[in-house]
Amino acid sequence: MRILFLGDVVGTSGCSKLTSNLLSEIDKNKFDFVIVNGENAAAHGMGLTKEICKDFFNCGVDVITTGNHVWDHKEIMEYIDKEERLLRPKNLFEPAPGKGFKIYKTKNDIKIGVLNLMGNVFMKKCDNVFETSQKFLKDNKLKDDFDFLVVDFHAEITSEKNAIGHFFDGKATLVVGTHTHIPTNDARILNNGTGFQTDAGMCGDYDSVIGMNKENSLNKFLKKNSVKHFPANGDATLCGVIVDCDIKTGLAIDIKSYVYGDQLKNI
Repeated sequence: MRILFLGDVVGTSGCSKLTSNLLSEIDKNKFDFVIVNGENAAAHGMGLTKEICKDFFNCGVDVITTGNHVWDHKEIMEYIDKEERLLRPKNLFEPAPGKGFKIYKTKNDIKIGVLNLMGNVFMKKCDNVFETSQKFLKDNKLKDDFDFLVVDFHAEITSEKNAIGHFFDGKATLVVGTHTHIPTNDARILNNGTGFQTDAGMCGDYDSVIGMNKENSLNKFLKKNSVKHFPANGDATLCGVIVDCDIKTGLAIDIKSYVYGDQLKNI
């Protein structure tokens, strides 16, 4: 089993790169399951829409995860209750529309659990992510309830992301961070067999400030005339991780960073 996880899709350029290239990349790399964080996919770089979700599913995405911008387009609050392939962070304050965890069946009847979580440090207020994770692991077991488990941890700081990785080590196939939009060079298998990368990076224009127009971003830092952040719209690069999984154990066999585009290169 080979799973591709792609980091936050940012704006029109990220969406265009994804929808134009994902099907051929799935065929070329023999990906069996694709998860994409879509919370920045809207044209102005925050939130996502029903039409964007449909475009993603049509180009080969199996599951869309999100984060702190999940409700920026109010139509998603109704759509997420109907579309089980779209997740929101499980530890959002309840009651909240949609689900933060779902088990999906592949065409070969392999069960893949996808868990969407959000950090507590420097993020919008939500339930304690470690308490939520602890309860989740009491109720859900790798190889009992699903064959594989992928955790998208949408969080700001690297220490919190590292801690969640170790918390799930041996209990998840892959734990990968999202939200900070910069791919970290630490893809590895933890001691008990879980694949981990601190941040998957983004699918967007890297000639930018984390996907946003660089001139406008610099003006904000310099306290000059600026407007609300808006995405850079140059040619995008797709970034994420590939994990090869052992069907017997549900754990990772191999993990490596994934980069498709000209702005960044795999080492």
